[in-house]
Amino acid sequence: MPHFVRPTGVLLTLMLTCSTSFSQVTPPKDPMAAPMPSIAATVNGQAINEAAVERALQAVPEDERAKARQEVLQYLVDNSIIDQYLAALKVAVEPKEIDEKLAAFKEDVKKHEQDYAVMLKRMKITEPELKEQIFHQLRWEKFVNMQASDEKLKALFNHMPEAFDGTTIRARHILIDAGTDAKLREQATVKLQALKAQIEKDVAAGLAKLPADADNLTKEKQRQTLIEELFGDAAKQNSSCPSKTEGGDLRWFPRYGSMVEPFSRAAYALKPFQISDVVTTTFGCHLIVVVGRKDGIPTKFEDAKVKDAVKEVYESRLKDAVIDQMKPRAKIEIMPVK
Repeated sequence: MPHFVRPTGVLLTLMLTCSTSFSQVTPPKDPMAAPMPSIAATVNGQAINEAAVERALQAVPEDERAKARQEVLQYLVDNSIIDQYLAALKVAVEPKEIDEKLAAFKEDVKKHEQDYAVMLKRMKITEPELKEQIFHQLRWEKFVNMQASDEKLKALFNHMPEAFDGTTIRARHILIDAGTDAKLREQATVKLQALKAQIEKDVAAGLAKLPADADNLTKEKQRQTLIEELFGDAAKQNSSCPSKTEGGDLRWFPRYGSMVEPFSRAAYALKPFQISDVVTTTFGCHLIVVVGRKDGIPTKFEDAKVKDAVKEVYESRLKDAVIDQMKPRAKIEIMPVK
């Protein structure tokens, strides 16, 4: 399961974000002026240049680039979808705002004792391209601010307070990677349902071996031990996640920002040592069991830091909602690697 890391600060954001915005600059019409850029993908006819993909892969080891390329492409495609969505809404950004953000970026570079021109060269980006990137960033921020009313943020806080109070859980899972094929996902679901039924049957058989006069506490401790052991064994034998070597153990994770949302939502809804129904995510089909919980410290929405954290979660969910709405309608073409 991947971990989500949110970059902070103008400098870090622009260094880590490889938006499609500066990969979509119209190439010169004069073929003698510059070679035609290689196209990695198109979204509704809008190009994502190979240069954007290469820029994002600079820090990735050579032997991991093939796998990382797919993730980068999906990221760039999603960014393109959002850019086009905001363009259709005509969210306005003034040139003065771009200049102010660029000045802040330059100041960050200076604070880090780095040379601005050298940094642009290392990032393989020109200043006009950087300004276009800033434009897209500011336009998204404006859209978020238009949507993120106090009423909506407070509703989100009340809906999932454990995401903001430091609560963590520890879970195991069994993953069957079925891709996007409906038939394969159906087969994976059937297999996971059978695994769940077998685990529960074996737990019941194990409990039946306890002395007839065993008290409820003894029975519960044995039930938990059996579930964790049997679930772990099933993960080792059947899971396609690297965590299978540790019986599907995902260690401790928070409600938001570490696991993909459908997985996290389902896990946090479980009682301790309760096996979930089959949960489907972009990674495949899962069974989940929560084996530990550490409650956080109650927080208040009115706390400035809490409110900022709520807005970050809201922003991430808003981005997912836009992509989920627009992506099925988009015409996406991924070009073969040359």
